[in-house]
Amino acid sequence: MALSDADRIGLIRRFYKTVELGETEAGFAILLDGRSAKTPAGKVLVLPAQALADLIAAEWAAQAVNIVFARMPATRLAFTAIDRSGDAREGMAQALAKHAEADALCYLAEGPPRLVQRQNQAWTPWRDWAARELGLQFIPATGIIHQPQPTETLACVEALAAQLGDFHLTALLFAAGIYESAILALAVQRRALDAVEAFELSRLDEVFQIEQWGLDSEAEARNVNLRTEAAMLEQWLAALD
Repeated sequence: MALSDADRIGLIRRFYKTVELGETEAGFAILLDGRSAKTPAGKVLVLPAQALADLIAAEWAAQAVNIVFARMPATRLAFTAIDRSGDAREGMAQALAKHAEADALCYLAEGPPRLVQRQNQAWTPWRDWAARELGLQFIPATGIIHQPQPTETLACVEALAAQLGDFHLTALLFAAGIYESAILALAVQRRALDAVEAFELSRLDEVFQIEQWGLDSEAEARNVNLRTEAAMLEQWLAALD
């Protein structure tokens, strides 16, 4: 597969031959030719679970002539968890509440009826799940006019996020960005829903438009990338468990 212009930016030539794991007091470190790999902030790339370290080590081992971080989603997510989560946990929890405030599962189309029916059938069970399992009451709306959500719901979403460890919290916020939905992200993080299945639920509107008007090649390329990242997210959460 040819590299895009974006992939070429900041390329680093592969400088190591071997990728191994080293067990430390903090977890499992990624070793490149026996030396600890580092994050962009210069911290040791160490993971809390061996299965997660295996996932990330496989990305490093798969690099060829150049290290292409654009194709290393688990590594990039680990960088975020290690470099940013510790000092930004409050802001990350607030960011999840922002996703909840404009949750895609709360905005139903005005028409056509077939799309509205699909949305109701696919999304209502997950709003109900959030209410039943997490005590989160979401108010659905029709159309694109902003629908305020209960203050109690947003505060609870923020509190749920704040309770998580750095690696789970990072994955949760990453999921919310892919789905544009805190509801789906929480369902995936709590293992009530597969990450790729959640991605398909999040793009019902887009799939309907494709059925009506045909495939947009740029949009489909973007969806392929997002689906790949959702699949990685599923592996990431399974590894943490």
